[in-house]
Amino acid sequence: MRQIIVLQTGNPDVMQLQDVAKPEPGEGQVRLKVQAAGINFADVLAVKGQYLTPTKLPLIPGGEFAGVIDALGPGVSGFTVGQQVAALTGQGALQEYAVVPVRGLIPVPAGLDAAEAAAFPVSYYTAYITLITLGRAVSGETVLIQGAAGALGTALIQVARALDLKIIALASTDAKLKIAADLGAHTTLNSEREDIVDAVKEALGGQGVNLVVEITGGEMVQRSLRMLAPQGRLMIVGAASGEQASLNPTALMKKNLSVTGVWLTPMLGDRQMVESALAFFGPLIASGQLRPQVGPRYPLAQSAQAFQDILDRKTTGKVTIEPQR
Repeated sequence: MRQIIVLQTGNPDVMQLQDVAKPEPGEGQVRLKVQAAGINFADVLAVKGQYLTPTKLPLIPGGEFAGVIDALGPGVSGFTVGQQVAALTGQGALQEYAVVPVRGLIPVPAGLDAAEAAAFPVSYYTAYITLITLGRAVSGETVLIQGAAGALGTALIQVARALDLKIIALASTDAKLKIAADLGAHTTLNSEREDIVDAVKEALGGQGVNLVVEITGGEMVQRSLRMLAPQGRLMIVGAASGEQASLNPTALMKKNLSVTGVWLTPMLGDRQMVESALAFFGPLIASGQLRPQVGPRYPLAQSAQAFQDILDRKTTGKVTIEPQR
């Protein structure tokens, strides 16, 4: 079988395609025929050696994928050969077959194809945690979403619509803003505007927003704080700029602001949260109100190009790589 391997961290061109033997599942494992891998910015950072946790080499990139169970290891029950599942494993997605521990299998709502299933877990569970579990959003509040045409941004817009929030979407091009508007954003603004703080407040009649979903980092964090209404919540989900941000505790105190970091990985151990999220998403998918936004699809041999396109901000929706192509 073919797989992508990283032997040293760096830019996407360090990713190599190689042929290896098909793995056999061990105790408590299944083998998946990988149909689609959903690529997140965290995967790009892992290849560069810049993620929250140190990159362990050699690395098979990609932690989110979907496929069909091809073989069961000893001691596995509750799953069958031929069953379609999604997996969150931290790495291992970019190969034609992957061995996955049963605990790494993630339930996804019925009715999704392989690419949609691969695009679902990280973005939609993160959106749920950001707006509901930690953000405590309630109907009628306002939320500002950065990177609104990306995988997480499109998921956040759909979840925010289901919660009856007023949505302000930021993105860097008119085409990306149109995607956000088509999904239901009430106001769209170009994130490159120098007067973005004033523009946000003007859109709200001089008021601030209740929640800001911050993915940029650096200087933008200060701007995000200035956008908030009294008792507003800043939800830090990423730092795509790679720049450090500073916080002034006094500024937080003056408006009773709160700042919350969001990281999906440890939250997935909360089974009650996972079950609540599935109960929330199931009817929305069944009714057509929510659908993972699958963006560009690449074959395995073009994995490095997919990662570079994400770095260059050329993509919208969830980038997927299809190892069987």
